[in-house]
Amino acid sequence: MQFFDSHAHYNDEKFEEDREAVIKQIYKEDVTKTTCVGYNIKSSEFAVEIASQYDFMYATVGISPNDITDLQMGEIDKIRNLAQNDKVVAIGEIGLDYYWNKENKNTQQDFFIKQMELADELNLPIVIHCRDAVMDTLEILKHKINPKKRGIFHCCMLNPELIKEAVKLEFYISFSGNITFKSAKPKEAINEVPLNKILIETDSPYLTPEPFRKARNDSRNVKLVAQKIAEIKGLKLEEIAEITYENAKNIYGIA
Repeated sequence: MQFFDSHAHYNDEKFEEDREAVIKQIYKEDVTKTTCVGYNIKSSEFAVEIASQYDFMYATVGISPNDITDLQMGEIDKIRNLAQNDKVVAIGEIGLDYYWNKENKNTQQDFFIKQMELADELNLPIVIHCRDAVMDTLEILKHKINPKKRGIFHCCMLNPELIKEAVKLEFYISFSGNITFKSAKPKEAINEVPLNKILIETDSPYLTPEPFRKARNDSRNVKLVAQKIAEIKGLKLEEIAEITYENAKNIYGIA
């Protein structure tokens, strides 16, 4: 049995002291593919650097809504250049976040659209970060631009209506450790996702699943996310592992 962690941040400073050891260990423990996700220029550069060192690791490059300023429009070219690397499988994470940043909604939307246009130019899918911005995210995807290769709603909110609309738009839905939290009510949301559109992720080093919630997260814990989905879907862990593995390969264009 093998697992694909579709979204992790081994470019995060929380892995500074033991990054190489952790990456080697996750592979030994059956996480045989993972994606290191960029969220600004520096982290995107580092994601590509890390992915280039390991055959089983891939990278995404992009500028997240929490990492933009009015001065960065020229940095789209830097993302374009980084995306030429063979290990880059998507543009992301990109999107809208009105939880942390309400004052620059127009700038967020501009960056979101421009990076989706870049994804179309490069024939790549996108990885969407959406927090407290469901209506505007869907409005843009429905009426302004829906990338040709579609993409992933990463760490998707447990919002059945969002998921219904995202699936209609042919996006994949990725769930992380928050579905295991005691306060979570994930059943309805997870059951809205058809098996051919479901993914698993850790968002490491964040969102550590129960029962390890206070610890730093890493890709080995993606098994706990898969187990929770298996319970809700009434399937075996092995089945969810295989389904999500193939789904991640499909959306990321990995042979």
